[in-house]
Amino acid sequence: MKGRTIIQIVLGLVIVGLAVVLYNSIQKPMRFDNEYTKRRDACADKLKAIRTLEDAYKVTYGTYCGSFDTLFSRLMNEDSMRVISKVTNYDVIPADVDINEVPELEAIKKGYVTRVEVLVNPIAKLREDKKLPIVDASGYTRQMTDEEILNLRYVPYPKGEKNQFELSSGMLDKSGLLVPVFECKVPLEVLLSDMDRQLVMNKIASVKEVKGRYAGWKVGDMTQAITDGNFE
Repeated sequence: MKGRTIIQIVLGLVIVGLAVVLYNSIQKPMRFDNEYTKRRDACADKLKAIRTLEDAYKVTYGTYCGSFDTLFSRLMNEDSMRVISKVTNYDVIPADVDINEVPELEAIKKGYVTRVEVLVNPIAKLREDKKLPIVDASGYTRQMTDEEILNLRYVPYPKGEKNQFELSSGMLDKSGLLVPVFECKVPLEVLLSDMDRQLVMNKIASVKEVKGRYAGWKVGDMTQAITDGNFE
Protein backbone atom coordinates (compact mmCIF):
# COMPACT_ATOMS: atom_id res chain seq x y z
CA MET A 1 0.00 0.00 0.00
CA LYS A 2 2.81 2.35 0.87
CA GLY A 3 4.59 1.48 -2.36
CA ARG A 4 1.46 2.19 -4.39
CA THR A 5 0.99 5.51 -2.59
CA ILE A 6 4.56 6.51 -3.34
CA ILE A 7 4.12 5.63 -7.02
CA GLN A 8 0.93 7.66 -7.17
CA ILE A 9 2.67 10.64 -5.59
CA VAL A 10 5.59 10.36 -7.98
CA LEU A 11 3.25 10.07 -10.97
CA GLY A 12 1.31 13.06 -9.72
CA LEU A 13 4.52 15.09 -9.45
CA VAL A 14 5.55 14.00 -12.95
CA ILE A 15 2.17 15.05 -14.35
CA VAL A 16 2.40 18.42 -12.61
CA GLY A 17 5.95 18.87 -13.89
CA LEU A 18 4.92 18.02 -17.44
CA ALA A 19 2.01 20.43 -17.19
CA VAL A 20 4.35 23.20 -16.04
CA VAL A 21 6.78 22.45 -18.88
CA LEU A 22 3.92 22.44 -21.40
CA TYR A 23 2.51 25.69 -20.01
CA ASN A 24 5.90 27.40 -20.17
CA SER A 25 6.52 26.13 -23.70
CA ILE A 26 3.27 27.80 -24.76
CA GLN A 27 3.67 30.97 -22.71
CA LYS A 28 7.34 31.64 -23.51
CA PRO A 29 6.78 32.57 -27.19
CA MET A 30 3.73 34.62 -26.20
CA ARG A 31 5.71 36.55 -23.60
CA PHE A 32 8.46 37.08 -26.17
CA ASP A 33 6.00 38.44 -28.74
CA ASN A 34 4.43 40.79 -26.18
CA GLU A 35 7.84 42.12 -25.16
CA TYR A 36 8.90 42.39 -28.80
CA THR A 37 5.84 44.51 -29.58
CA LYS A 38 6.45 46.74 -26.56
CA ARG A 39 10.05 47.35 -27.61
CA ARG A 40 9.05 47.99 -31.21
CA ASP A 41 6.55 50.65 -30.12
CA ALA A 42 9.09 52.31 -27.81
CA CYS A 43 11.58 52.46 -30.68
CA ALA A 44 8.94 53.82 -33.02
CA ASP A 45 8.17 56.70 -30.65
CA LYS A 46 11.83 57.71 -30.51
CA LEU A 47 12.43 57.29 -34.23
CA LYS A 48 9.42 59.45 -35.06
CA ALA A 49 10.76 62.21 -32.79
CA ILE A 50 14.22 61.93 -34.38
CA ARG A 51 12.59 62.24 -37.80
CA THR A 52 10.82 65.41 -36.63
CA LEU A 53 14.16 66.86 -35.58
CA GLU A 54 15.77 65.85 -38.87
CA ASP A 55 12.94 67.46 -40.84
CA ALA A 56 13.40 70.68 -38.83
CA TYR A 57 17.15 70.52 -39.45
CA LYS A 58 16.60 70.16 -43.19
CA VAL A 59 14.16 73.09 -43.28
CA THR A 60 16.67 75.18 -41.36
CA TYR A 61 19.99 74.16 -42.91
CA GLY A 62 19.03 72.61 -46.24
CA THR A 63 20.30 69.12 -45.48
CA TYR A 64 19.94 66.31 -42.97
CA CYS A 65 22.37 65.68 -40.12
CA GLY A 66 24.35 62.50 -39.48
CA SER A 67 25.52 63.37 -35.96
CA PHE A 68 23.35 63.45 -32.85
CA ASP A 69 25.72 65.93 -31.18
CA THR A 70 25.42 68.37 -34.08
CA LEU A 71 21.69 67.76 -34.53
CA PHE A 72 20.84 68.52 -30.91
CA SER A 73 23.34 71.34 -30.44
CA ARG A 74 22.34 73.37 -33.48
CA LEU A 75 18.59 72.90 -33.09
CA MET A 76 18.69 73.75 -29.39
CA ASN A 77 21.18 76.61 -29.35
CA GLU A 78 20.82 78.53 -32.62
CA ASP A 79 18.11 80.96 -33.68
CA SER A 80 18.31 79.77 -37.26
CA MET A 81 14.89 78.70 -38.50
CA ARG A 82 13.34 81.25 -40.85
CA VAL A 83 9.62 81.80 -40.36
CA ILE A 84 7.19 84.40 -41.61
CA SER A 85 5.72 86.53 -38.86
CA LYS A 86 2.91 89.07 -39.08
CA VAL A 87 3.31 92.52 -37.53
CA THR A 88 0.17 94.55 -36.97
CA ASN A 89 0.72 98.27 -37.65
CA TYR A 90 -1.78 99.71 -35.19
CA ASP A 91 -0.69 103.30 -35.88
CA VAL A 92 -2.08 103.21 -39.43
CA ILE A 93 -5.33 101.38 -38.70
CA PRO A 94 -8.35 103.76 -38.67
CA ALA A 95 -10.18 103.95 -35.38
CA ASP A 96 -13.38 102.62 -36.92
CA VAL A 97 -11.68 99.49 -38.35
CA ASP A 98 -11.64 96.20 -36.45
CA ILE A 99 -8.46 94.51 -37.65
CA ASN A 100 -9.86 91.09 -36.64
CA GLU A 101 -12.59 91.45 -39.25
CA VAL A 102 -10.30 92.46 -42.12
CA PRO A 103 -9.19 89.60 -44.44
CA GLU A 104 -5.44 89.03 -44.22
CA LEU A 105 -4.63 89.85 -47.84
CA GLU A 106 -6.64 93.08 -47.66
CA ALA A 107 -4.95 94.01 -44.38
CA ILE A 108 -1.52 93.51 -45.98
CA LYS A 109 -2.51 95.50 -49.09
CA LYS A 110 -3.68 98.43 -46.97
CA GLY A 111 -0.58 98.31 -44.79
CA TYR A 112 -2.42 97.30 -41.63
CA VAL A 113 -0.31 94.15 -41.46
CA THR A 114 3.27 93.53 -42.58
CA ARG A 115 4.83 90.16 -43.18
CA VAL A 116 8.40 89.90 -41.97
CA GLU A 117 10.90 87.07 -41.99
CA VAL A 118 12.39 86.33 -38.58
CA LEU A 119 14.84 83.80 -37.19
CA VAL A 120 13.61 81.58 -34.35
CA ASN A 121 14.98 78.68 -32.36
CA PRO A 122 13.99 75.41 -34.10
CA ILE A 123 13.26 73.48 -30.89
CA ALA A 124 11.17 76.34 -29.51
CA LYS A 125 9.22 76.42 -32.79
CA LEU A 126 8.63 72.66 -32.72
CA ARG A 127 7.31 72.92 -29.16
CA GLU A 128 5.11 75.85 -30.11
CA ASP A 129 3.64 73.78 -32.95
CA LYS A 130 3.14 70.77 -30.60
CA LYS A 131 5.43 68.57 -32.67
CA LEU A 132 7.46 67.06 -29.83
CA PRO A 133 4.77 65.28 -27.78
CA ILE A 134 5.49 62.79 -25.04
CA VAL A 135 3.08 61.01 -22.71
CA ASP A 136 4.28 61.01 -19.11
CA ALA A 137 3.61 58.39 -16.43
CA SER A 138 0.28 59.99 -15.50
CA GLY A 139 -0.96 59.78 -19.09
CA TYR A 140 -0.63 63.53 -19.67
CA THR A 141 0.65 64.61 -23.09
CA ARG A 142 3.20 67.43 -23.01
CA GLN A 143 6.19 68.62 -25.03
CA MET A 144 9.62 67.05 -24.57
CA THR A 145 12.14 68.65 -22.26
CA ASP A 146 15.72 69.30 -23.37
CA GLU A 147 16.87 66.26 -21.41
CA GLU A 148 14.31 64.01 -23.12
CA ILE A 149 15.42 65.30 -26.51
CA LEU A 150 19.06 64.56 -25.70
CA ASN A 151 18.07 61.02 -24.65
CA LEU A 152 16.42 60.30 -28.02
CA ARG A 153 19.76 58.98 -29.26
CA TYR A 154 19.59 56.00 -26.88
CA VAL A 155 17.80 52.77 -27.80
CA PRO A 156 15.06 52.29 -25.15
CA TYR A 157 15.90 48.62 -24.50
CA PRO A 158 17.56 46.77 -22.87
CA LYS A 159 17.04 49.00 -19.83
CA GLY A 160 20.22 50.29 -18.22
CA GLU A 161 22.30 50.05 -21.38
CA LYS A 162 23.41 53.03 -23.45
CA ASN A 163 23.16 51.63 -26.96
CA GLN A 164 22.68 54.38 -29.52
CA PHE A 165 20.66 54.41 -32.70
CA GLU A 166 22.77 54.40 -35.86
CA LEU A 167 22.40 57.78 -37.56
CA SER A 168 23.70 58.69 -41.02
CA SER A 169 23.01 61.29 -43.69
CA GLY A 170 24.18 62.19 -47.18
CA MET A 171 23.18 63.21 -50.68
CA LEU A 172 21.53 60.88 -53.17
CA ASP A 173 21.92 61.37 -56.91
CA LYS A 174 18.46 61.28 -58.51
CA SER A 175 18.87 61.74 -62.27
CA GLY A 176 21.58 64.33 -61.76
CA LEU A 177 19.79 66.07 -58.90
CA LEU A 178 21.35 65.73 -55.45
CA VAL A 179 18.69 64.97 -52.85
CA PRO A 180 19.36 65.00 -49.08
CA VAL A 181 18.71 61.67 -47.31
CA PHE A 182 19.10 60.32 -43.80
CA GLU A 183 18.63 57.05 -41.96
CA CYS A 184 18.26 56.23 -38.26
CA LYS A 185 18.04 52.61 -37.20
CA VAL A 186 18.67 49.87 -34.64
CA PRO A 187 19.10 46.15 -35.45
CA LEU A 188 16.97 43.61 -33.60
CA GLU A 189 20.03 41.88 -32.16
CA VAL A 190 20.80 45.09 -30.23
CA LEU A 191 17.22 45.88 -29.21
CA LEU A 192 16.57 42.28 -28.06
CA SER A 193 20.06 41.41 -26.78
CA ASP A 194 18.89 40.44 -23.28
CA MET A 195 16.09 38.13 -24.48
CA ASP A 196 16.04 34.41 -25.30
CA ARG A 197 18.76 33.95 -27.93
CA GLN A 198 16.97 31.27 -29.94
CA LEU A 199 13.71 33.20 -30.10
CA VAL A 200 15.63 36.31 -31.16
CA MET A 201 17.37 34.39 -33.95
CA ASN A 202 14.02 32.94 -35.05
CA LYS A 203 12.51 36.43 -35.19
CA ILE A 204 15.43 37.84 -37.19
CA ALA A 205 15.25 34.92 -39.63
CA SER A 206 11.50 35.41 -40.13
CA VAL A 207 12.00 39.14 -40.80
CA LYS A 208 14.79 38.50 -43.30
CA GLU A 209 12.54 36.09 -45.21
CA VAL A 210 10.65 39.15 -46.43
CA LYS A 211 12.63 40.37 -49.45
CA GLY A 212 14.54 43.55 -48.74
CA ARG A 213 13.30 43.80 -45.15
CA TYR A 214 15.71 45.31 -42.63
CA ALA A 215 15.97 43.16 -39.49
CA GLY A 216 15.37 46.03 -37.13
CA TRP A 217 13.51 49.34 -36.87
CA LYS A 218 14.35 52.49 -38.76
CA VAL A 219 13.20 55.76 -40.33
CA GLY A 220 14.57 57.16 -43.55
CA ASP A 221 16.79 55.39 -46.04
CA MET A 222 20.22 56.07 -47.48
CA THR A 223 19.24 54.52 -50.82
CA GLN A 224 15.84 56.19 -51.28
CA ALA A 225 14.56 59.73 -50.82
CA ILE A 226 12.03 58.73 -48.16
CA THR A 227 11.56 59.44 -44.46
CA ASP A 228 9.06 56.66 -43.76
CA GLY A 229 9.55 54.25 -40.88
CA ASN A 230 9.38 50.48 -41.50
CA PHE A 231 7.12 50.21 -38.44
CA GLU A 232 4.42 52.35 -40.09
